Amino acid sequence: MNGFKKFLMRGNVIDLAVAVVIGAAFNAIVQSFVADLLTPLISAFGGLPDFSSLKITVGRSNFMYGNFLNAIVSFLLIAAVVYFLIVKPYTHFKERAAAKVEATTRDCPECLSEIPKAASRCAFCSTQLTAA
Repeated sequence: MNGFKKFLMRGNVIDLAVAVVIGAAFNAIVQSFVADLLTPLISAFGGLPDFSSLKITVGRSNFMYGNFLNAIVSFLLIAAVVYFLIVKPYTHFKERAAAKVEATTRDCPECLSEIPKAASRCAFCSTQLTAA
């Protein structure tokens, strides 16, 4: 029982639980953005805002392919919103932050091992190095 308690109290389990809760809340925001703002905008320019009435009848069976089209459009819109409003800005921010961090290591020209920038000799192949 003690091991289970340690497992639950580890940081990554709690972080994951928080991420799931925040993700569910964010999902509601994105769904509302797509359903209440983007879909009416598309219908204003494209016409048909809802494909759910589209169907093919074969014998006595109705194939509601319009619902499938709605799901595809919703997925693409949600993916675009998440990419352009979260992923792209976060990636840009992360790249800018990484560029500000000054490199403290360099590669040895002989063995290509990573060595401290101020080293005068490679710890792996003993090559005499010039100042960086």
